[in-house]
Amino acid sequence: MDKLNMWIAIVVALGILIVVNLYSDELNGLSNGGKASLLEMTGEYGDYDPALGIDDPVHDPSIFEANNEYFVVSTGIARSTEDPGGIFVRKSRESLAGPWEGMGEIAVPEWIFEYNTAHLWAPHVVEKDGTYYLYYAASIFGTNQSGIGVASTTTPGNITSWEDHGPIVTSAPGETEYNAIDPMVFNAEDSWWMVYGSHFGGIVVQELSDNMKELNGEPTKIASRQATTQHNAIEGPTIFERDGYFYLLTSWDSCCNGVDSTYKVAVGRAETVTGPYLDSEGEELLQGGGDIILDSQSNQIGPGGQDIIQKNDDYYMVYHYYDGDADGVIRMQIRKINWHNDWPTF
Repeated sequence: MDKLNMWIAIVVALGILIVVNLYSDELNGLSNGGKASLLEMTGEYGDYDPALGIDDPVHDPSIFEANNEYFVVSTGIARSTEDPGGIFVRKSRESLAGPWEGMGEIAVPEWIFEYNTAHLWAPHVVEKDGTYYLYYAASIFGTNQSGIGVASTTTPGNITSWEDHGPIVTSAPGETEYNAIDPMVFNAEDSWWMVYGSHFGGIVVQELSDNMKELNGEPTKIASRQATTQHNAIEGPTIFERDGYFYLLTSWDSCCNGVDSTYKVAVGRAETVTGPYLDSEGEELLQGGGDIILDSQSNQIGPGGQDIIQKNDDYYMVYHYYDGDADGVIRMQIRKINWHNDWPTF
């Protein structure tokens, strides 16, 4: 009987060990959509009700910190080509979770009217030597007739203080393979860089000049899904550095269709800014590779349009989603990134 009990105990112990190994990520809150990483958002973090005249836009949110306050800039309110919505700004005085307060929109510059857009898209802000630079896109939807502009200020909390400097890069059908939208700017390897692109020629990275208003050299393509999707469904690039790796986040598939959106966030990494970027299986992102780290989960449908902010040793991702519990209202969410074998995960 003692020997039988011993064998039963051994079998039970082995079973527990197998279960723990199989589900270790989930037990540690690292699985896709794990609620442990979600911040409890408060304030004005997205709402829409045409009957009440409410349009609180949070598409493609980008986050930065200035003067001990947090700011999020996002795609503007869609109005008309005669009166396009400018980049929308909100802030939080207390924490990443909020309460967030809408501040209104930055004035639209004259040069963007040739792009016949109803609003400006996908902004990003960085700070250099006390000056804040805002990069944003204007485009004719569904084409690569697009341009990325830049504005600057030393007082980002004053939305009337932004001075526009015109386009920094443009694209056009039959002239460029890439699409000049979705800019994100970062500092690495003793230089400033811009990563941008969407569908068409995929994602490219290019060095910025010291004045932050011009691009140097030629763009280097670093990610594409041309080989795996009909319309090269990749956009919204974000690059950040951690422990010797450059991580490239991109949004895949279809945005902007409410609860029918299929947006998701994928990742690859490289040892240099210009690549090659590989996924966890060693597949090149140029050949359609990438690991999906955030997909639709619970009421959060079509997450994407992401950006990263680092606080001490922690990394947080802001993104938009469509709220399945509110008829597809667009919302903003921030969540802390977990790490597993040097790969970001939730």
